[in-house]
Amino acid sequence: MPTPIYSITPFTLLDYPGKTACILWFAGCNMRCVYCYNPDIVLGKGRIGIPDALRFLRARQGLLQGVVLSGGECTLHADIVSLARTAKEYGFDIKIDTNGSRPGVLAALAKQGLVDYVALDFKALAGRYRAITHSDLFPAFEASLSLLMAAGVPFEVRTTVHSELISVEDLQAMVQFLQQAGYTGSYYLQHYVNGVPVLGMLGRSVKNKYLSTLFTDSIQVVVRE
Repeated sequence: MPTPIYSITPFTLLDYPGKTACILWFAGCNMRCVYCYNPDIVLGKGRIGIPDALRFLRARQGLLQGVVLSGGECTLHADIVSLARTAKEYGFDIKIDTNGSRPGVLAALAKQGLVDYVALDFKALAGRYRAITHSDLFPAFEASLSLLMAAGVPFEVRTTVHSELISVEDLQAMVQFLQQAGYTGSYYLQHYVNGVPVLGMLGRSVKNKYLSTLFTDSIQVVVRE
């Protein structure tokens, strides 16, 4: 049996809005974001198989409300649909953390009613996407954004902000992009945390007080400190 899961966080109040949850961290990723906080997970191998993860979830029935499937990039793994289906049968709500690179997987989960909430990473616009992610997957992100809006799945869009990588002008353009795409939910900006191990070589990021001024009539921009 494959062992796609790197580790399990048994309890969190922070990662699934309004719910007690656990996190299944899936190993591997198809991006190499220079500010990635999880290099061990992205570059590492899975150590926990699906049967063990399901046994863990079964033991948490009635104790937790949700399961967060994160990574790495959880949608890379073929077993994610069957895992989500069984977790739903156990009574859990499912949250997916994703870079949006596998819109087909998100579509399958949404069509089968196997996802209740999605956190979609908006790394950058097309012109900056390769520099930040070392990938050419911006069109896939666009497709994921469109299908989530069409499917009616509750979701948020979020961006990690490092002052050397994304300027306020970039963020203004990203807000405009979301507005033109028809997105009307919350857009979360997360300051890069200096001093933690990451994939790339980065200088110190400076927090910009003007991030809180980025807003539109249709999108709520929220700065997470």
